[in-house]
Amino acid sequence: MAQKPSIPKGTRDFGPVEMAKRNYIFNTIREVYARYGFQQIETPAMETLQTLMGKYGEEGDKLLFKILNSGDYLKKISDEELLARQPIHLATLLAEKGLRYDLTVPFARYVVQHREELQLPFKRYQIQPVWRADRPQKGRYREFYQCDADVVGSDSLLNEVELIQIIDTVFTKFGIRVQIKINNRKILTGIAELINEAERITDITVAIDKIEKIGVEKVIEELQALGISDSAINKLRPILMLTGSNEEKLETMEGLLQVSEIGKKGLDETRFILNTLKAVGLKNEVQLDLSLARGLNYYTGAIFEVKALDTPMGSITGGGRYDNLTGIFGMSGLSGVGISFGADRIYDVLNTLDLYPKEAITTTQLLFINFGEAETAYSLPCVAKAREAGIRTEIYPDSAKMKKQMSYANAKEIPFVALAGEEEMAANKFTLKNMQTGEQVTLTSEALIQTVAMHQQH
Repeated sequence: MAQKPSIPKGTRDFGPVEMAKRNYIFNTIREVYARYGFQQIETPAMETLQTLMGKYGEEGDKLLFKILNSGDYLKKISDEELLARQPIHLATLLAEKGLRYDLTVPFARYVVQHREELQLPFKRYQIQPVWRADRPQKGRYREFYQCDADVVGSDSLLNEVELIQIIDTVFTKFGIRVQIKINNRKILTGIAELINEAERITDITVAIDKIEKIGVEKVIEELQALGISDSAINKLRPILMLTGSNEEKLETMEGLLQVSEIGKKGLDETRFILNTLKAVGLKNEVQLDLSLARGLNYYTGAIFEVKALDTPMGSITGGGRYDNLTGIFGMSGLSGVGISFGADRIYDVLNTLDLYPKEAITTTQLLFINFGEAETAYSLPCVAKAREAGIRTEIYPDSAKMKKQMSYANAKEIPFVALAGEEEMAANKFTLKNMQTGEQVTLTSEALIQTVAMHQQH
């Protein structure tokens, strides 16, 4: 027996139901992005390795999928080089291109390459797959989608406000209750300055980031193990124990960060964002969380993270402000701020909470039964009219047994079935069966279309 085909590890097929659900997610996000004036771009799946290498650190370089040069890819390689078996050196000779690892580096390349045609500030969104040669495990794939929106070429904090409004609108549309956490890299730098450990900011924030998981005391133990002095830890303690409203947290921090110019700037930025959001009114809670420390080697201002409230799941959206997106390609001074929706995690949350609207995942709405040639010829004009009216309509292609056609309708969860035999044809009508209630009515083609269309709107 021939071996069954398979797909590469860490990749997935998406069948019709999964695609309907994914399209519902992407279309919702796309529609909200567009509402805020963001424009869609797409970049190629492959970029030159020159564009990709050295942008994600050493670890990231290892996780890049490289594409073998076409034709005789061994032509330029000597026997000595082959025998030396140095994979990194050989890879540079064998491959000039790689699959993109994220959407941010291609976006930076796009901005630099098209700078002359772009209107700044440039608000772009991009929904495309990315590839990472990571070890596949639950929830981690080698091919997955990112849904990014970024504004480059503007320092205004109104951009941060709008991105949080977008997050709030998207999750309200999905019916997912979320908590939007916000922090600022400058506040974290201020905290490191306050305790005279400015060089150790990364170590300190990595430890602080674990508060929710392991609690304050364990975090303090980790800081001691890192060699952070007791006097520094004593100054940190009130910050780690901070509770209360956003306003109370800001006031406490203002008292503590008097010594740090950069810390004060971070607090001012955060206060502006929170006050402006209060004025526009959100459906979900925004919480100032000083333990939020994602992407620190990358973000320079506001940092965002979103958690679902009704089901345990990691971050389902994140983002922040970065000062020098295009600096990696030699064009400095372009500040930007962006967010990325975790489509795969949102998919899981919507599944767990059963929040997909029925109409988003039902495919066909109306099926015409096929009784033979004459009946089909009679039905086809009505099939065409139903489609013109925007109803997703099928006619069963073969005049198979009625039972087989009805079980097809049941399997596809088609809500209405129309049939026309001799009696209906003589009366110039159709019988319409509601598959959920079992109710049957005889109607003209216009009334049939109206009934199905009305039902879809409810």
